[in-house]
Amino acid sequence: MNTFQKASIMTISAVIGASALSAAVTMVPALAKTKAIHHDAATIQLQETGSTLLYPLFQLWVPAYSKVAPGVQITPAGTGSGTGIQQATDGTVQIGASDAYMNNQLIAQNPGMLNIPLAISAQQIMYNIPGLSNKTVHLHLTGNVLAEIYTGKVRYWNDPQIARLNKGIRLPHAAIVPIHRLDGSGDTFLFTTLLTDTNKNWANTVSYNTSVSWPNVPGALGANGNNGVVQTAEATKYSVAYVGISWLDNGLKGGLGEAAVQNRAGRFLLPNNATISAAASAQVRKTPKNERMSLIYGPGANSYPIINYEYAIINKKQSSSAVATAVKDLLLWAISPNGGNKANFMTKVHFLPLPKSIAPLSRAQINEITG
Repeated sequence: MNTFQKASIMTISAVIGASALSAAVTMVPALAKTKAIHHDAATIQLQETGSTLLYPLFQLWVPAYSKVAPGVQITPAGTGSGTGIQQATDGTVQIGASDAYMNNQLIAQNPGMLNIPLAISAQQIMYNIPGLSNKTVHLHLTGNVLAEIYTGKVRYWNDPQIARLNKGIRLPHAAIVPIHRLDGSGDTFLFTTLLTDTNKNWANTVSYNTSVSWPNVPGALGANGNNGVVQTAEATKYSVAYVGISWLDNGLKGGLGEAAVQNRAGRFLLPNNATISAAASAQVRKTPKNERMSLIYGPGANSYPIINYEYAIINKKQSSSAVATAVKDLLLWAISPNGGNKANFMTKVHFLPLPKSIAPLSRAQINEITG
């Protein structure tokens, strides 16, 4: 499925140390040394809501930015990407956070909306198998097999399709409990895009979106937000789940295992600095000016298959010039290597900074915001 096809049908759908990034994914040049931003009016209130994958980064950003711009108060919330897009388009919030960009139809309906990448993230597949849920054993899984699990065609952990991928590992004859998101979620968009790209039956029946009609699989569970998914997986033996990478440490601390996922080149990889960077390097040059682009299941021998831009969904026309300035200043700080893209923020959530070639595109969109 090419990018144009995805952009045509998609509906509502940040870094690890910069030293390992390739030339195409090096950190943006310093915009300027971070200094206090003063706003003349009384405290400006900004609301941010949406992606629970991006939410942990906003939780790090907010107290840091309050020292840079003490006249701006930011209230973040992790409500799911679908809610982030909806509330940004209807004007309920100033900043919607999403793991997925708005499709052509939504942009046509809301022509004043901007989709601005702030960083690059990823998603991992986690499981709760007693005896295997640790950091030393990483089951091999493919998008195709995951689709078979989530449609109920593969029901047990020792199914031949899984066993063939994991020779030498004793797999239990235990029913698999697939866990999915109940809320409108960019993580669901990313996961179902992988399944769509690797399994024809899934592509023709379920497809991909921030919300889908999940097949009726006995024992399957739903949860809200990445936090809910991790907690449900921790509490459910023999479960499998898709989890945004900013919640990786939470899952590992809770005893969950992390799968190595097969990429387009046939290699089984974990999401880390090198593999996410390789996947970004292979694709970001194709990013259009509006920056709406899927990075799922891209080319490259060392490319991890589930990476994406993390988006701020913004109405270019804000309620006042003061609010517009506050939003612009925040977003420019967020994408700066002297600000929100600093390693001390990014490494904590396993994100990558914006590639050098992409930061100017995001700055150009940010500069379109007016009051």
